[in-house]
Amino acid sequence: MSKVNKVVLAYSGGLDTSIILKWLEDTYDCEVVTFTADIGQGEEVEPARAKAKAMGIKEIYIEDLREEFVRDYVFPMFRANAIYEGEYLLGTSIARPLIAKRLIEIANETGADAISHGATGKGNDQVRFELGAYALKPGVKVIAPWREWDLNSRESLMAYAEKHGIEVDFAKNKKKSPYSMDANLLHISYEGDILEDPWAEAHDDMWRWSVSPEAAPDKPTYVELTYEKGDIVAIDGKAMTPARVLETLNKLGGDNGIGRLDIVENRYVGMKSRGCYETPGGTIMLKAHRAIESLTLDREVAHLKDSLMPKYAEMIYNGYWWSPEREMMQKMIDESQQHVNGDVRVKLYKGSVSVVGRRSEKDSLFDEKIATFEDDAGAYDQKDAAGFIKLNALRLKIGARRNK
Repeated sequence: MSKVNKVVLAYSGGLDTSIILKWLEDTYDCEVVTFTADIGQGEEVEPARAKAKAMGIKEIYIEDLREEFVRDYVFPMFRANAIYEGEYLLGTSIARPLIAKRLIEIANETGADAISHGATGKGNDQVRFELGAYALKPGVKVIAPWREWDLNSRESLMAYAEKHGIEVDFAKNKKKSPYSMDANLLHISYEGDILEDPWAEAHDDMWRWSVSPEAAPDKPTYVELTYEKGDIVAIDGKAMTPARVLETLNKLGGDNGIGRLDIVENRYVGMKSRGCYETPGGTIMLKAHRAIESLTLDREVAHLKDSLMPKYAEMIYNGYWWSPEREMMQKMIDESQQHVNGDVRVKLYKGSVSVVGRRSEKDSLFDEKIATFEDDAGAYDQKDAAGFIKLNALRLKIGARRNK
């Protein structure tokens, strides 16, 4: 085991990371720096400071990263209309590169030679954290306790906490959380318990942010979103910061039963996993962004973007946010958004998002004079279509003659 003098731990203050903190000190005989990020998980992060202090930690980082998270990670991803395997809006995946970045920055600030995280050896997050860390600081040592220790059950973790006098609310209350949950401003994920059976329906009381579509209001909610260069900058005419945009859409979407998802996905580490996701604001954002692009993007640009999107989404899911290929693709995506400006009106109703209007004063490529079914006053000569069709049919004719 190589010598570690100081390690920066991604610390939530919960059972797992509190035990990891103590385990790092005992196993590596090192100093621990804790880092707790507020990325909109909906829980107070300050209690983590008191817990870290109680465990003797001297360097404690508690940071509000909500604006940076949405501005620099969520919004760029939504410019690409990214979806993994046709359904998943990548809520957990997109939070990991920001956390990895801050772990490395804090390691540089404090002179730490290692970082540590609480991701298990079965999941994707270990890959995402560590690929990000190595991309940003190639020589850093990464400590992943779940791959090293023998505390492989909830009971053994509880026993360790009791033995070492670790004050953890979870242990104190002796309550078993039915689901493994991860939350940030974009989504909440749910795994474990009955969800490990892909045939079992999730209980309705599991969902935290949304009402069921059946219980949603009988009257639709209309919302108008204003876009500048592919990003939402105002809702119903009111200018908002990126984080405020997502908070507002989460509330509107959740109130109307929008954003619930139940899928079986292919993890990067090789296994299939069943998970439920709650992404109300993101569901609205995706639908609306595609609507404003339909008005302002050139056909071939739009089709090229769509053809590249699965690869882009896969990069994020697999942990390659800091890779040169993702950064290269992001530049192309961002360039495509220069004219994605205007407004989209959506209708929210009982779990559905419907686009009911879109407009762009300066950047619309929709020409009503050409598209009309009425008299176009010579704007489009329908006779031109004959030659166009014949040229495109030429290879089909030749092939048909050969086959006969």
